[in-house]
Amino acid sequence: MLEKYYPYEYARSVLEIDYVKLYTLGYRAVLFDIDNTLVHHGDDATPEIEELFRYIHSIGLKTLLLSNNDEERVQRFIRNIDTPYLCDADKPNPEAYRKAAEMLGISRKEAVVIGDQIFTDILGANRCGMPSILVHYITIPGVTKIGKKRYLEKAMLFLYEKSRYSHRFGTILK
Repeated sequence: MLEKYYPYEYARSVLEIDYVKLYTLGYRAVLFDIDNTLVHHGDDATPEIEELFRYIHSIGLKTLLLSNNDEERVQRFIRNIDTPYLCDADKPNPEAYRKAAEMLGISRKEAVVIGDQIFTDILGANRCGMPSILVHYITIPGVTKIGKKRYLEKAMLFLYEKSRYSHRFGTILK
Protein backbone atom coordinates (compact mmCIF):
# COMPACT_ATOMS: atom_id res chain seq x y z
CA MET A 1 0.00 0.00 0.00
CA LEU A 2 2.78 2.48 0.82
CA GLU A 3 4.67 1.60 -2.35
CA LYS A 4 2.61 4.13 -4.30
CA TYR A 5 4.65 6.76 -2.46
CA TYR A 6 8.06 5.17 -3.08
CA PRO A 7 10.42 6.50 -5.73
CA TYR A 8 12.69 4.23 -7.73
CA GLU A 9 15.69 6.05 -6.33
CA TYR A 10 16.67 8.81 -3.91
CA ALA A 11 19.40 11.40 -4.53
CA ARG A 12 20.63 14.35 -2.50
CA SER A 13 20.58 16.60 -5.59
CA VAL A 14 19.82 16.61 -9.31
CA LEU A 15 23.55 17.16 -9.79
CA GLU A 16 24.53 13.77 -8.36
CA ILE A 17 22.41 11.76 -10.82
CA ASP A 18 24.21 9.88 -13.58
CA TYR A 19 22.15 10.89 -16.63
CA VAL A 20 24.33 8.83 -18.99
CA LYS A 21 23.37 5.75 -16.96
CA LEU A 22 19.69 6.65 -17.30
CA TYR A 23 20.17 6.88 -21.06
CA THR A 24 21.94 3.51 -21.20
CA LEU A 25 19.05 2.00 -19.23
CA GLY A 26 16.72 3.02 -22.07
CA TYR A 27 15.26 6.25 -20.75
CA ARG A 28 14.87 9.03 -23.28
CA ALA A 29 13.43 11.90 -21.26
CA VAL A 30 13.55 13.51 -17.85
CA LEU A 31 10.55 15.36 -16.43
CA PHE A 32 11.68 17.85 -13.80
CA ASP A 33 9.81 19.67 -11.10
CA ILE A 34 11.24 23.19 -10.59
CA ASP A 35 10.84 24.59 -7.09
CA ASN A 36 13.00 22.97 -4.42
CA THR A 37 14.12 20.39 -7.00
CA LEU A 38 16.23 22.47 -9.38
CA VAL A 39 16.36 25.75 -7.44
CA HIS A 40 15.03 27.12 -4.17
CA HIS A 41 11.34 27.99 -4.31
CA GLY A 42 10.74 31.00 -6.57
CA ASP A 43 14.37 31.45 -7.68
CA ASP A 44 15.53 31.86 -11.25
CA ALA A 45 17.64 29.18 -12.90
CA THR A 46 21.29 29.27 -11.92
CA PRO A 47 24.19 28.93 -14.38
CA GLU A 48 24.81 25.47 -12.88
CA ILE A 49 21.24 24.35 -13.66
CA GLU A 50 21.37 25.89 -17.14
CA GLU A 51 24.56 23.90 -17.79
CA LEU A 52 22.90 20.73 -16.45
CA PHE A 53 20.15 21.04 -19.07
CA ARG A 54 22.70 21.57 -21.86
CA TYR A 55 24.59 18.49 -20.64
CA ILE A 56 21.46 16.34 -20.43
CA HIS A 57 20.48 17.35 -23.97
CA SER A 58 24.02 16.65 -25.25
CA ILE A 59 23.73 12.99 -24.24
CA GLY A 60 20.44 12.58 -26.09
CA LEU A 61 17.89 12.94 -23.32
CA LYS A 62 14.88 15.19 -23.78
CA THR A 63 13.67 17.32 -20.89
CA LEU A 64 10.37 18.83 -19.85
CA LEU A 65 9.43 20.93 -16.84
CA LEU A 66 6.31 19.57 -15.17
CA SER A 67 5.18 22.20 -12.71
CA ASN A 68 2.18 23.21 -10.67
CA ASN A 69 3.42 26.81 -11.06
CA ASP A 70 1.79 29.29 -13.40
CA GLU A 71 3.20 30.14 -16.81
CA GLU A 72 4.80 33.40 -15.68
CA ARG A 73 6.93 31.53 -13.12
CA VAL A 74 7.95 28.80 -15.56
CA GLN A 75 8.77 31.30 -18.34
CA ARG A 76 10.98 33.25 -15.95
CA PHE A 77 12.80 30.05 -14.98
CA ILE A 78 13.49 28.87 -18.55
CA ARG A 79 14.75 32.22 -19.82
CA ASN A 80 18.13 30.56 -20.68
CA ILE A 81 16.99 26.93 -20.88
CA ASP A 82 15.70 25.31 -24.05
CA THR A 83 13.02 22.93 -22.83
CA PRO A 84 9.27 22.49 -23.19
CA TYR A 85 7.08 22.76 -20.14
CA LEU A 86 3.67 21.96 -18.77
CA CYS A 87 2.55 24.48 -16.16
CA ASP A 88 -0.51 24.41 -13.90
CA ALA A 89 -0.05 20.63 -14.13
CA ASP A 90 -2.25 19.69 -11.16
CA LYS A 91 0.26 17.11 -9.90
CA PRO A 92 -0.23 14.36 -8.74
CA ASN A 93 -2.93 14.01 -11.42
CA PRO A 94 -1.55 11.29 -13.74
CA GLU A 95 -3.05 13.02 -16.78
CA ALA A 96 -0.33 15.70 -16.59
CA TYR A 97 2.37 13.03 -16.71
CA ARG A 98 0.72 11.32 -19.68
CA LYS A 99 0.42 14.64 -21.49
CA ALA A 100 4.12 15.39 -20.81
CA ALA A 101 5.16 12.06 -22.39
CA GLU A 102 2.91 12.76 -25.36
CA MET A 103 4.43 16.24 -25.79
CA LEU A 104 7.89 14.63 -25.96
CA GLY A 105 6.79 11.82 -28.29
CA ILE A 106 7.83 9.04 -25.92
CA SER A 107 6.16 6.28 -23.94
CA ARG A 108 5.66 6.65 -20.22
CA LYS A 109 8.24 3.91 -19.62
CA GLU A 110 10.89 6.00 -21.40
CA ALA A 111 10.54 8.96 -19.03
CA VAL A 112 11.95 9.51 -15.55
CA VAL A 113 10.32 12.00 -13.19
CA ILE A 114 12.59 13.94 -10.83
CA GLY A 115 11.07 15.93 -7.98
CA ASP A 116 11.35 16.82 -4.33
CA GLN A 117 7.88 15.91 -3.06
CA ILE A 118 6.60 12.42 -2.39
CA PHE A 119 2.94 13.41 -2.28
CA THR A 120 2.96 15.25 -5.63
CA ASP A 121 5.91 14.41 -7.89
CA ILE A 122 6.47 10.78 -6.87
CA LEU A 123 2.83 9.83 -6.28
CA GLY A 124 1.84 11.25 -9.66
CA ALA A 125 4.66 9.42 -11.43
CA ASN A 126 3.70 6.14 -9.77
CA ARG A 127 0.02 6.62 -10.57
CA CYS A 128 0.99 7.12 -14.22
CA GLY A 129 3.45 4.23 -14.36
CA MET A 130 6.60 6.35 -14.70
CA PRO A 131 9.79 5.66 -12.75
CA SER A 132 10.89 8.45 -10.45
CA ILE A 133 13.78 9.89 -8.50
CA LEU A 134 13.15 11.77 -5.29
CA VAL A 135 15.72 14.46 -4.56
CA HIS A 136 16.22 16.13 -1.22
CA TYR A 137 14.43 19.46 -1.25
CA ILE A 138 16.60 22.54 -1.56
CA THR A 139 16.90 24.55 1.62
CA ILE A 140 18.23 27.95 2.58
CA PRO A 141 21.31 27.71 4.82
CA GLY A 142 20.42 28.43 8.42
CA VAL A 143 16.68 27.85 7.98
CA THR A 144 15.62 24.76 9.89
CA LYS A 145 11.82 25.10 9.97
CA ILE A 146 10.04 22.71 7.61
CA GLY A 147 6.37 22.03 6.98
CA LYS A 148 4.37 19.12 8.36
CA LYS A 149 4.41 17.34 4.99
CA ARG A 150 8.21 17.27 5.06
CA TYR A 151 8.11 15.32 8.35
CA LEU A 152 5.73 12.81 6.75
CA GLU A 153 8.06 12.59 3.77
CA LYS A 154 11.00 11.85 6.08
CA ALA A 155 9.03 8.98 7.61
CA MET A 156 8.09 7.69 4.14
CA LEU A 157 11.73 7.89 3.02
CA PHE A 158 12.80 5.88 6.06
CA LEU A 159 10.25 3.18 5.21
CA TYR A 160 11.27 3.30 1.54
CA GLU A 161 14.92 2.66 2.44
CA LYS A 162 13.88 -0.48 4.38
CA SER A 163 11.56 -1.76 1.66
CA ARG A 164 12.11 -4.05 -1.30
CA TYR A 165 11.16 -1.11 -3.53
CA SER A 166 14.28 0.91 -2.82
CA HIS A 167 17.00 1.49 -5.40
CA ARG A 168 15.12 -0.03 -8.35
CA PHE A 169 17.43 1.68 -10.86
CA GLY A 170 20.49 0.09 -9.35
CA THR A 171 23.33 2.56 -9.13
CA ILE A 172 22.41 5.79 -10.90
CA LEU A 173 24.33 8.17 -8.71
CA LYS A 174 27.69 9.60 -9.75
